[in-house]
Amino acid sequence: MRFPLGLRNRLVAATLLGAGIVTSAGVASALPAAAEPGTGPSSQVALLQGSTKASYFWDDSSGRAGDTGLPASGKPMQKGMIASPSWPLFTEGYLIYNGKKAKFFVGDRGPGVPSSSGVMIDIDAKTFADLTGGTFNSGTLGVDGNGGMGHIKVDYVITKWGDGAGKKNYPVAFSTGAWGRVDRNPAKPPQVVLAKPEQPKKAEEPKKAEEPKKAEVVAEPKGGAAPKAAPAEAAKPKAVEPKAVEPKADKPKAVPTKVAESRRTTTLDAAPVAAPAPAVRSAVSTLGAISLAALGGAAFLYTGMTGRFRRKAADES
Repeated sequence: MRFPLGLRNRLVAATLLGAGIVTSAGVASALPAAAEPGTGPSSQVALLQGSTKASYFWDDSSGRAGDTGLPASGKPMQKGMIASPSWPLFTEGYLIYNGKKAKFFVGDRGPGVPSSSGVMIDIDAKTFADLTGGTFNSGTLGVDGNGGMGHIKVDYVITKWGDGAGKKNYPVAFSTGAWGRVDRNPAKPPQVVLAKPEQPKKAEEPKKAEEPKKAEVVAEPKGGAAPKAAPAEAAKPKAVEPKAVEPKADKPKAVPTKVAESRRTTTLDAAPVAAPAPAVRSAVSTLGAISLAALGGAAFLYTGMTGRFRRKAADES
């Protein structure tokens, strides 16, 4: 069967359109679902955590307020820098004080003598002011407005160890010289201990029924016969045997058709509808695409045939 050139072009276009739609539907159904945000691994892993006493400093090489020169790391004095007597330089983590959190990196050595008394961290003065609710005084390089606090107890969390020399574990005093030795055996990261599930409580045992009291002995007047015990049977209540009652069969009541239909509808609506499986969704989308392609081809074919018949009728007339 031969078709005119215009009709053949329409058929080819319809076939290509249908094939493109089917291919797109198949590729879309085969693609994996996008991962939900927040489900990836955490960017910060605790390598070490603990608590210690901390002081503050601000060494800008100006020679003021006990300034000892530029920090040992070569970085300029800045907010977020701390000094440690034993951790490697460029170790990173964060501090927590009264619910406030502040990131840090180790950029200098210290405290010196105070570390032998348990002061293991020197916080930069600006961060110390933020944690204690004070303000940094650029003239004195101190902290004002925090009630005169110069030492606070902080919690620390290490998230990254520096590559240089230093102890990769709980801090030790500067006098130990741990800051000058390379530590190839870092501390093991802390393990998260899961709470044990609570065991269900045992059901209380039902209390035993109280036994009937024994009949009391009734004393008779003197000179009479010996007292007799009241019969025990009289004290015990007689058990009444339940009579068997035959259940009467209730006649089924006629339910109007509309009410019965509404009940069935309610039952069906209440039943949970299971979500279609991925394979089912893929098959449905593919079938829909095929149907769309078939409709497109039929539309093109119908348009071509209609135009042909109209031209033929016009020529005959």
